[in-house]
Amino acid sequence: MPPPERFRRLVLEAQKAGRLPSVSAAVFRGGEPVWSDAVGLADADNRRDATTEDQYAVASITKTFTAASVLQLRDEGKLDLEDQLSRHLPEAAHGTPTLRRMLSHASGLQREPPGEIWETLQFPDEEELLSSLEEAEQVLPQSAAWHYSNLAFALLGHVVARVSGVPFREHVETRLLGPLGLERTTWGPTPPDAVPYFVEPYSDALRREPSLELGGKGGESGLYSTVGDLARWGSFLCDPDESVLAAASVAEMHDLQIMAQPDWTRGWGLGIELWRRGERIFGGHTGGFPGFLSILVYSRRDRLGAVLLTNSGRWSDLSGTGLDLAEAALEELAPELEPWSPEAPPPAAIEPMLGRWWSEGDETIFSWRAGKLEARLADALPGREPSVFEPEGEDRFRTVSGRERGEVLRVVRDEQGAVVRLYWATYPFTRAPEIFGPSG
Repeated sequence: MPPPERFRRLVLEAQKAGRLPSVSAAVFRGGEPVWSDAVGLADADNRRDATTEDQYAVASITKTFTAASVLQLRDEGKLDLEDQLSRHLPEAAHGTPTLRRMLSHASGLQREPPGEIWETLQFPDEEELLSSLEEAEQVLPQSAAWHYSNLAFALLGHVVARVSGVPFREHVETRLLGPLGLERTTWGPTPPDAVPYFVEPYSDALRREPSLELGGKGGESGLYSTVGDLARWGSFLCDPDESVLAAASVAEMHDLQIMAQPDWTRGWGLGIELWRRGERIFGGHTGGFPGFLSILVYSRRDRLGAVLLTNSGRWSDLSGTGLDLAEAALEELAPELEPWSPEAPPPAAIEPMLGRWWSEGDETIFSWRAGKLEARLADALPGREPSVFEPEGEDRFRTVSGRERGEVLRVVRDEQGAVVRLYWATYPFTRAPEIFGPSG
């Protein structure tokens, strides 16, 4: 069947199986939504059909905006990811977790702010949140294990406010939502918006969930959005606008920091959820709120992804359906193959470095591609990204991505200028296999 029919059928099957009042969905590629649709009722009380223009609470997808805000301030030199929380919130008890560990849910802080907030639905404002932190527990040692913490992200929102000098929500609006044109992403609902529902477990009746104001918890939740806006946000996280956030920093957000599942199928970056299916890694985030569930999922390598929003508080296969839709999009919307075309020759100083080199019994191929020096193991699996180097002075390079990232590559030449040896991460590379030691 054509891609739109396949996508719609997948969404309809999920909506029916999950007994979801409505589902709004989109597939995006290369910066633009390429398909979107909505099924079911955005407002069951008034029998109003859902549309792709309806807003839904996206809950913890807000955390991706929080993380991007922290990285913006890091890039401006106003904070460091290794800073302890207490450097920016001195009044915070348990102020030793680093911002990096808080972003990756490895801080050990308890899941929620103190109190029975999900029973009372009374959320603390900023002053109440900070004054209650003495009651908060560090339930695990830092980095001992992945432990999801809304409290950590609520505090990160306050760090952004303190460091930037403007309220957290204002920072997100002026530094992210506005520049990226996310006009239908707002703090709280803006009509048209879906009504939140609880679906009765033993009948097909609905009960309306309360609409919530989060008070001081804005760093971890609070945004409402549409599938179109989230498709644009996902596209940015695949291929960022450097004027908003450096591409290297967005890539850093997707570096694995900690595993969340022992089978290595789910992990966390810096405010980014990571899933593994086979050899493919997907990024994004899920969101859950009374009466709302959501997922944004994408493949950065393919610059393609999917969004699903529903106005039900329960959907047992949320992540699975989101990944299924993204994989279906990858199959149906695979880009046409670009023909190979020749490029300019490498610089004269680079050319003698190219070809096969040996170290530790492994053969590595150094190449010049797209104006960059790169290296990959000769027996690397197909599709494995190479190491890429940037020049750092005469005959000296820095590994900026791939294996040995951060390490120095040094070139040794003889008196005639011929390249006779490379040192990468201090290991010698030679044109023929050699044993360790001076005799080699």
